[in-house]
Amino acid sequence: MLFREFLKRGYDAVPVNPQVSEIEGRPCFPSIGEVQPAVEAALLMTSPSVSEVVVRDCAQAGVRQVWFYRAAGTGAVSPAAVAFCAEKGIAMVDGECPFMFFPNAGLGHRIHGWCKKLMGSYPA
Repeated sequence: MLFREFLKRGYDAVPVNPQVSEIEGRPCFPSIGEVQPAVEAALLMTSPSVSEVVVRDCAQAGVRQVWFYRAAGTGAVSPAAVAFCAEKGIAMVDGECPFMFFPNAGLGHRIHGWCKKLMGSYPA
């Protein structure tokens, strides 16, 4: 659903997953290092247990921005992965739902963003 939304909004999204060959009709790469041309940023929708391995792959591939997806629970956020990104100077969003930031997102996503703003926890 999120990948489809990125495509709908005109983003050049490239799926990476070693378990599948395509997502939404687009070829899926087994690792971020195999994507050509190389990507600038990555959205991690992984379990926290593999996020550190993925950010290490991102660093090796030259990715300088990482977004750890989170809708509920911990999402993709892993303390070790976040620490690795900080150590390597990789810019990151550590645990937010991208839907909150899309213009004209659904009501639930807008309410979520509004509540975070009200509580002072909306990312700058």
